[in-house]
Amino acid sequence: MGRMKALNKKSMIDMTTGSVRGKLLLLAWPVMLSHLLQTMYNLADAFWLGKLGRQALTAPTITMHVFFIAFAVAMGLGAAGTTLVSQFKGAGEPEKASKVGGQLLILLSGIGLVFGITGFIFTPQILNLLQTPADSWQMTYEYMRWIFLGFPLLFVFFVYQGISTGLGDTVGPMQVNLISVFVNLILDPVLIFGIGPFPEMGVVGAAIATVFSRALASFIGIHRLFNGTNGIKITASDLKPDKLVFKKIMKIGLPVSLGQLTTSLGFTFMIGIVNSFGSAVTAAFGVGNRMIHMAFVPAMGLSQANATAVGQNLGAGNIKRAEKSTNTALLLIGLILLPIVLVMFFFGADISKAFVNDAEVIELGRTMFRITTSSVFVYGFLMVLMGCFQGSGYTLPVMVLNVSRLWLLRIPAAYLLAYSLGMGPSGIWWSMFFSNVAVTIVGWIWFKKGTWKTKATHHVLNVKDLEPATGVTDLD
Repeated sequence: MGRMKALNKKSMIDMTTGSVRGKLLLLAWPVMLSHLLQTMYNLADAFWLGKLGRQALTAPTITMHVFFIAFAVAMGLGAAGTTLVSQFKGAGEPEKASKVGGQLLILLSGIGLVFGITGFIFTPQILNLLQTPADSWQMTYEYMRWIFLGFPLLFVFFVYQGISTGLGDTVGPMQVNLISVFVNLILDPVLIFGIGPFPEMGVVGAAIATVFSRALASFIGIHRLFNGTNGIKITASDLKPDKLVFKKIMKIGLPVSLGQLTTSLGFTFMIGIVNSFGSAVTAAFGVGNRMIHMAFVPAMGLSQANATAVGQNLGAGNIKRAEKSTNTALLLIGLILLPIVLVMFFFGADISKAFVNDAEVIELGRTMFRITTSSVFVYGFLMVLMGCFQGSGYTLPVMVLNVSRLWLLRIPAAYLLAYSLGMGPSGIWWSMFFSNVAVTIVGWIWFKKGTWKTKATHHVLNVKDLEPATGVTDLD
């Protein structure tokens, strides 16, 4: 237990004892704030680049589609770190948690480097594949290449975030996110427009600001991991490659990554269906999606908090408390989401008007909110259940439910209702309702079946020994 001597007790939360509800909320609120900070990050780039014209604004818009592929991989494997570290923390085995941290750092750094180099080399081909407009091609080329250079550092931050969350520290990553967002907010106008001693760099300035601020976040995170101020201390022996640990990380993380990736591709496909009905429908859909994303922020926070709670309690061998955590998180998300969705239901037209004061868009927005908001409420429960699956290490349901929601349910239903049955935009809104409700029902049945409890023991709890000094492991 020597490695735990530098434990930051103020931010680390032990989910195996004390009030389940209180500790879930303590874990969840920094995650919620981090998501809001990330939204500010993206808005800052869009705001300042918009001052240069639509061509400049195209650069981050197109790059985001490519970025999310890497984001999905990094987030999924980082989630595997949360799972393993939380269960080892619950089991009182910090040395094994440190070993996982070291291996996750090697793995994600390597994958990030491959993504970055490959993307940098093939940027022209990627832009042509994405049918980048000719008047925006050069700006997007310059912007995207810089973003690719920062990929390895982006992946490294997910190592810190995944490990910290598993240890019960969501305040630390939030603090680092806050620093990163603040630096980006300052650097964006300075580098884009050339304020003070800096030359005017346009879109390249925005890209450099993004890469630098993310690099700063990664360096702070890694410094904390190697200094032991984060609850575990990664040492040189933890960085010795271990195939068995790699395999375990991939087994848990890849389903999450694939689920996120296919979801992103599914939403891109849905945009094509929406666009086919004209700009008014696209505008209403855009407003609705932004509001739905904001509504899901509490669910994201409680989902991640529940993943940590489930992982730590399974690691401690307390299955009943892991189940209690999930049930408590379900109750909390219901109480939090209910007033939010009621506002969206009754004031959907006013929300749409606040964004776009157009009669057609307002009416479409009213209809969209009336049809979809109850399913937003329902889907919040599934997000909490996915946190349970992730925390147990049994991530197959996460992938299956994410893929099914878009590709097996929503997209076919949208085609059937909007086109074949002639319902138009309302058919799209109903496909959103149907897909959200259907997968939540399946997820609830999967949860009640209890497979996650037995699968969890196969993932982590049957470990025999893990010796950081020699690299000998038995994680299977």
